[in-house]
Amino acid sequence: MKNRRGGCQVNQFKALVVNKTETDFTVNVQTVSMNDLPEGDVVIKVVYSSVNYKDGLACIPNGKIVKSYPFIPGIDLAGIVTSSNDPRFKEGDEVIATSYEIGVSHYGGYSEYARIPGDWIVPLPKGLTLKEAMALGTAGFTAALSIHRLEENGLSPEKGKVLVTGATGGVGSIAVSMLAKRNYHVVASTGKETEHEYLRELGAKEIISREEVCLEQIRPLDKQYWAAAVDPVGGRTLASILSRIQYNGSVAVSGLTGGTDVPTTVFPFILRGVNLLGIDSVYCPMELRKQIWERMATDLKPDKLLESIAQEITLEQLPNALSNILKGKLRGRTVVKLS
Repeated sequence: MKNRRGGCQVNQFKALVVNKTETDFTVNVQTVSMNDLPEGDVVIKVVYSSVNYKDGLACIPNGKIVKSYPFIPGIDLAGIVTSSNDPRFKEGDEVIATSYEIGVSHYGGYSEYARIPGDWIVPLPKGLTLKEAMALGTAGFTAALSIHRLEENGLSPEKGKVLVTGATGGVGSIAVSMLAKRNYHVVASTGKETEHEYLRELGAKEIISREEVCLEQIRPLDKQYWAAAVDPVGGRTLASILSRIQYNGSVAVSGLTGGTDVPTTVFPFILRGVNLLGIDSVYCPMELRKQIWERMATDLKPDKLLESIAQEITLEQLPNALSNILKGKLRGRTVVKLS
């Protein structure tokens, strides 16, 4: 590990370390110290982290996420402040840190301790535990921000059905549950026939296949089906959705697991007034970020977050989970217990 100038010292602790050399690539749990961590205003004893698609990419040689090695991934963390040079935070505070450069160019949450700039930290809202915060994490934040933006653009339950693609994934599962809690008629799309009961448990009123969403032939405009959509898939799926959104409806897009090319036309936008809303959880302004976390602790808090959506693993089980999320084998959210 690189040696970095540290603040307070603690005993050695465990972290998942990714390393790449000219001849080798490794992902394993190692013992590190406070001196190994990057500079920052606040030291946090990490209690929970979570597993995201970006974390999986950070743990493969060609993932194009990590720029320098060795590195500690993990774009999400929640824990307790142990020391702070930032007057906004004090020892004992329960906090959340997600997005920005965490787990990308700044050591992340797969570590029993983290040192984070104060500007990246959100106080844990009342109504959420640390574990619940990480069961939500970046995926939950993305789902909540998507719904928030859709509602800002006029969506309400009486407007019609809301489609959620990739519905068994992290963003999709939480979006289904959040929308159902707010009395929307949720249409969940998945390629996994074995997960229909799970999606109904989360509140989906209808379940359709990927093929029913992403048509083989995408017309510039098609029959109008949905008032809005939460789409973490992108690609051809997004193009197909846009052609079938109701007049003046909206699509909140946050992902690219279906590809980056969107073969659409201007017709949905200029003939039906469809809104395409880009959802960026990474650099979302702090004022809005706090507002969204407050909603996740209240009206957008999923009813069965820990019971149905989230599963818990240890740091030692993490490499296998990171491999599985890239293969589409994880359902819902996976929470990593650090301490």
